[in-house]
Amino acid sequence: MKHILYIDGNPKKISWVINSHNQILKQNRTHAKIYYDRVTSEQSKYIALHIGIFWGIGTFVIKNGDKIMVMLDLQSMYDMLKKNFGVKDTFTVSRINFIKQLSRQRNIDLKYELISTNENQAKILN
Repeated sequence: MKHILYIDGNPKKISWVINSHNQILKQNRTHAKIYYDRVTSEQSKYIALHIGIFWGIGTFVIKNGDKIMVMLDLQSMYDMLKKNFGVKDTFTVSRINFIKQLSRQRNIDLKYELISTNENQAKILN
C-alpha cells in the first residue's frame, strides 16, 4: 500500500499526517521531557518522522512492504534524507539511523519529496 506522510515539529510539539487509502490520520504530541524546549525545529521534525512511521506501524496503518512518500518542507532535511548529504549533528544522525532501521526491518520503501511550508498538512496541528 502507498502512504503519504507529512511531518512537522517545533521545540515543544511534533505532528504528523498519514494519507492512506481513503483515510487521513492526524496526530500530534507534546515532546517528552527530555526533548521539550531542548531540540531545534529541524531536530523536532526528525523526531516527528521517526515517531510518525513508528506510530503508523504500531497502529497497523503501515505494514511490511508498504511505500511511504515523505513530504518535507525543509531543504536541509531533503538533502540529508534523499541526497545523503553529510550530517554533522549527532542527534540528527541517530534519528536518521532509527528511520533507516525501521525501513529495513519492515521492508518499507521511503521516498522523499520537497514541498513548501504552505503544503505541509501537519503544520496546522502545531
